[in-house]
Order: sequence, then C-alpha cells, then structure tokens
Amino acid sequence: MKKFLIMLTPAAIMFWASPFATAQEARQPAPVTVDAAKGLPEWDKIYAVFSHPRCAGCHVADDRPRWSDAHYGGTRVHAFNVQRGSDGSGFGNPGLRCMTCHFSSNSNELHGPPGAENWHLAPVEMAWFEESSAEICAQIKDPARNGGRSLQDVALHVRDDKLVAWGWAPGANREPAPGSAEETYVTIESWMAAGAPCPAK
Repeated sequence: MKKFLIMLTPAAIMFWASPFATAQEARQPAPVTVDAAKGLPEWDKIYAVFSHPRCAGCHVADDRPRWSDAHYGGTRVHAFNVQRGSDGSGFGNPGLRCMTCHFSSNSNELHGPPGAENWHLAPVEMAWFEESSAEICAQIKDPARNGGRSLQDVALHVRDDKLVAWGWAPGANREPAPGSAEETYVTIESWMAAGAPCPAK
C-alpha cells in the first residue's frame, strides 16, 4: 500500500482554518462598555430597594431577622428568640419554624405576622443588612455571594420570586419597598445594559 504525504502551505492552512476561527470568534461575547453616567443612577434605584427594611431585614449576617417600621420605634431584633436554624437553612429551628407563624399571605391584624410563600431568611452568604451601596453592589455581582446567580438571574429572581414580591405588599401598615417588582426588574436590566457599574463607596 502506498502512503501519501500531503504538505499544506501556510496559505492553505489559513484557508481551511479561517471558517473555524470565524465561528469561534462569533461565539465570544462582545465586551461590555461601562457607562457610569447612565448606570449609577439606575443602581441607586436598585440600592434603595435592596437596602430597604422590607428586603434587608432578612438579609442578615447573624441568625436573627430584623423588624423595622415606625410603630416599632426603629429597627429591632425579631422577638420570640427566632433563629436562622441550627441546620443553617434559614427556615428556623425545629419546633419554631418560620412557617409556623408566617403563612402564604399577610395577617389582617395590626402587628400580625406577614406572610408569603416559602418564608425564610436569606442564606448567610447573601447577607447585606446595613452594608454600603458599594458593598451591596459588589456582592450582587459576585455569584459566590448572590446565590450562584448571574445578573440576569438576579433580575428574574426579583421579578418572579413570591417571597421577594412580599416586599412591595407587606400589609398591616408596613412601609413597602420603593417601586414594584417589575420596575426593579426593568431597572436592573437598564443597569446591566450600562455595564453594571458600582459606586466608589
């Protein structure tokens, strides 16, 4: 059997390789241009939501959710010795689970327990209670500290999660978070389109 040795010139190699290189280049995401002038005002709106007591009160680094409103006289640690839970789940300790009192909807009684589906504390790696705008911004962009989410996932989580939605309909004379879930989703999208800039502090 005869063997043939095919020699390709550099020009031939470039001819055959160029379609593959072009396809590979097409798969590369386009670099995002950061437009701080457009993006930072959008972030300020997002920060106003994320730092609001309706959101931040359950994004705590310790094991105790917070109560906050004018009729509480400021921010207080949740009464009844409510804890995150010895298993770290955020659903409370055995015998005192969050959903023992927090049902799928708000109580109609003043100071009655608020409610939404799947009531629980945010995971401790997502804690941002009393953090600065810059700190929360950096955290939201970090999958290790935002629940493993892309920014698009964060936007969808804000728009679609029933527990998050409670922040805009907290009932019983509680102050709601600013805007709405849909408005915040649109704002996050606008912030992302501007390159998701973070403030310096």
